[in-house]
Amino acid sequence: MNHSTITSTLEDQIALLTINRPKQLNALNRATIQELHDELHALNTNPEVRVVLITGSGEKAFVAGADIKEFADYSVNEGSELAQEGQQKLFDYVEHFSKPMIAAVNGFALGGGLELAMACHIRVASTNAKMGLPEVSLGVIPGYGGTQRLAQLIGKGRALEMITTAEMTSAARAYEMGLVNHVVEPNELLDFCKTLARKMIKNSPNAINSAIKCVNAGFSQDKDGYRVEIEEFGKCFGTEEFNEGTSAFLEKRKPQF
Repeated sequence: MNHSTITSTLEDQIALLTINRPKQLNALNRATIQELHDELHALNTNPEVRVVLITGSGEKAFVAGADIKEFADYSVNEGSELAQEGQQKLFDYVEHFSKPMIAAVNGFALGGGLELAMACHIRVASTNAKMGLPEVSLGVIPGYGGTQRLAQLIGKGRALEMITTAEMTSAARAYEMGLVNHVVEPNELLDFCKTLARKMIKNSPNAINSAIKCVNAGFSQDKDGYRVEIEEFGKCFGTEEFNEGTSAFLEKRKPQF
């Protein structure tokens, strides 16, 4: 398969995935979603990878949305399939990824682009970022988890305002609402994300994976987050990483994970 629209690099246990369709402002079409899934699957099973950063190529956009040309003539059934397939292959896959995923949001993150950033565990925006869900202006709604994740991140009232007005929000406002964790200058974006990643790499990958599962469970309709936390907490005691972490603490040294 031709992975020309996704660039992947690995340095110091940090994988950097770049969506590389700058002429289309990195818009997501079905092929790009499949390529991202394949690349993420490879990173998920690679023990050398501890954290994944995802960004868009060029200075204008993270991802400016879905490729509207692709679905402009879809039927009701085709529309449902598009949303279901996209959610399973990419957006839910990102949310439940076993390693921390950080979205480095440079420029426009609209529609499917904002939905991708929201599926990541952490979002860092550059000062020139513009975020929004403009789908209702096209007679459709966010279909890649946007109606759910936006409300989880910023609350129901603010989410409905953003969705129903279809307006873009600035990086500063996104930070104020809790939509992004940090805002930095464009030339500092990737370095800042890598610094965050290095803080995570110092810690137990197994425990981090358990923590991601537990936090996600709390937002799931069919799971009891407290019960999942008890189970995952217990499982940690059976790992080499727990032995190393507790031994290091008692021996007053830094753990080696």
